[in-house]
Amino acid sequence: MEVERALKESREAFESGVTRSYSWRMSQLRALKAILIEKEADIFEALKLDLGKHRIEAYRDEVGLMIKSVDNALRNLKKWMAPKKVDLPLLYFPAAGEIVAEPLGVVLIFSTWNFPIGLSFEPLIGAISAGNVVVMKPSELASASSNFLATNLPKYLDNSVKVIEGGPHIGEQLLKHKWDKIFFTGSSRVGRIVMTAAAKHLTPVSLELGGKCPAIIDTLSRARDIEVTINRVAGAKWGLCGGQACIAIDYLLVEEKFAPLLVDRLKAKIKKLYNDPENTARIVHGQHFQRLRDILNDPAVAASVVYGGSSNAEGLLIEPTILLDPPLDSEIMREEIFGPMLPIITLKKIEDSIEFLKARPQPLVIYAFTVDERLKRRIVEETSSGGITFNDAMIQFAADSLPFGGIGESGLGKYHGKYSFDQFSHGKAILRRSFLIEFSFRYPPWSEWKLKLIRYAFRFYYIGILLMFLGLER
Repeated sequence: MEVERALKESREAFESGVTRSYSWRMSQLRALKAILIEKEADIFEALKLDLGKHRIEAYRDEVGLMIKSVDNALRNLKKWMAPKKVDLPLLYFPAAGEIVAEPLGVVLIFSTWNFPIGLSFEPLIGAISAGNVVVMKPSELASASSNFLATNLPKYLDNSVKVIEGGPHIGEQLLKHKWDKIFFTGSSRVGRIVMTAAAKHLTPVSLELGGKCPAIIDTLSRARDIEVTINRVAGAKWGLCGGQACIAIDYLLVEEKFAPLLVDRLKAKIKKLYNDPENTARIVHGQHFQRLRDILNDPAVAASVVYGGSSNAEGLLIEPTILLDPPLDSEIMREEIFGPMLPIITLKKIEDSIEFLKARPQPLVIYAFTVDERLKRRIVEETSSGGITFNDAMIQFAADSLPFGGIGESGLGKYHGKYSFDQFSHGKAILRRSFLIEFSFRYPPWSEWKLKLIRYAFRFYYIGILLMFLGLER
């Protein structure tokens, strides 16, 4: 009954028309910002309970990042909502065309456990900016964060968001109903279930799934470039929710000759920054912990471990781990790792990385650390992925001006900034024309002369008007 009631009340709220106004949308965005600022300590506590996140990591990756996103929407909402004029063929003269963004209606958002606040707020900002009403299902695996959202979103927002907590059975109930949009963040396995359910109602779907994000490490010559690369690779593996992130580096591709130096530098960085459990998030729950430990217990994989590999079941901790050339057919190289293990795959030459990636499913992001412009160009032109970041990692997620999303098995649809607004809007085409000019060659009786005029009209759309004014139309 809770699902039916939430859907009914949400539908009534949307059909009242209040959500369409600029003032309402602005008020709701300000309320979202107020939650992030006024409840910062509560958010930190929830993320500590769920994932063991340090409050600085929690602010960097969730609270601060979402304040930035809300501010961007507040600053640009009027421009996003404004009708967009479009060019029309001169043949239509006098006429005007525009695209009007209208809200979709009642949207369903499934958020996930690894960034339970940030990945709830980011699509929510877009949905509210676009004038929708939202029903949200947070992940039950981050129960403290789920409870925070269920407690605070309805309290701060004007009946625009309903939060329904629960496990998979609640998700199944939600998917039985018709929504105007479903936005899902999570695994490919569940994403397929969501898409199948949505197809029954022809509901549009956005899927943010992830994938094995590779990092191509070129043989850098300058000492500083190597040091910066090590910092950024380590941060994008062990400094981002303990590797439990869709944009985390999953594995490295490197030339054989460069691998020993890379391994030594990464070992040193782990010892310096990430050996303290305070500086890396724990594994979210026992089932995922056991999955990661089983991967490491595979004898062929265990033989490739060159650093780390130990675990603490009571604390749900797995030591930052480096593996050198694990079998390519092992689970660690077939499936997204979502944990603190970093395989390094060696190649004869770095250009071989192009074919390596082309032979595998499209990742969410390709990272490449190189100063070789030709290699950069080849990566852009010859590989396919949700996005590419050169000489850094993760930072693309925070750029509101860049779309974020996958392709193929790594996702469907894109969001962030204006792209979030577009994701939750329908661009309605509007054409306005007067009664002033009428072309008789549009209508029967047909003649070869009319066919000739129509041919010209399609090929050179101004010709028809020109002929008419010259008195040549018959």
